[in-house]
Amino acid sequence: MPVLVTRLISAALLGASLAGAIVLGCGSSSTSDAPGAASPDAGRGGQPDAGRLSAPFHPDGACPITIETPDLLVGMHVPEGTAIAWSSNPPSSGPHYATWANFQDFAQPVDRGYLVHDLEHGGIVLSYKCEGAACAPLLDGLRKLREAIPTDSRCDPSIRVRVTIAPDPLLDVPVAAAAWGWTYKSECLDLPSLVEFARTHYAQGTEDVCAQGRTTF
Repeated sequence: MPVLVTRLISAALLGASLAGAIVLGCGSSSTSDAPGAASPDAGRGGQPDAGRLSAPFHPDGACPITIETPDLLVGMHVPEGTAIAWSSNPPSSGPHYATWANFQDFAQPVDRGYLVHDLEHGGIVLSYKCEGAACAPLLDGLRKLREAIPTDSRCDPSIRVRVTIAPDPLLDVPVAAAAWGWTYKSECLDLPSLVEFARTHYAQGTEDVCAQGRTTF
């Protein structure tokens, strides 16, 4: 599907008030398609390693955006607190804790070992890095993105969709998203491209699970 069409569809899902890109940068806290890169739509079809990108993909947006398919790591369980070396920032596959984070908003950072387990279950992890007054509008935008994801009938009744939102001080960009085997990184909150990423790679983990996880840390 052409990028322009998918961006218009994504914007429509957010309502007239969100048409086009919403740009919410993080100020001082933040630190043309790549040749040979495949479209991010290549990840559709339920296979998390299908359509791997040959180079970073840069969709049209209100600021620099990079979508990548980092090296896939084995999703083995390790004891909580284990130091883990992942293949990307944010992580998108690999070792993780036996317990996963609940699909909800978290006001405080969540250890990535729990979040990678969310990805294994087919979830989308939305993370952000900001300071002060910049955080509230950024968080509001990420919540609007979650509302644009259709209700997941496979989820526990207490969970509408497999989307986790949490601040992450280890990021090197203001806004990031991850699905199993895929990462999205942006210098601003560009909702059309972020909604497209989330909808394209939703429920593509190696385990199709939507049950309650750990709610406090």
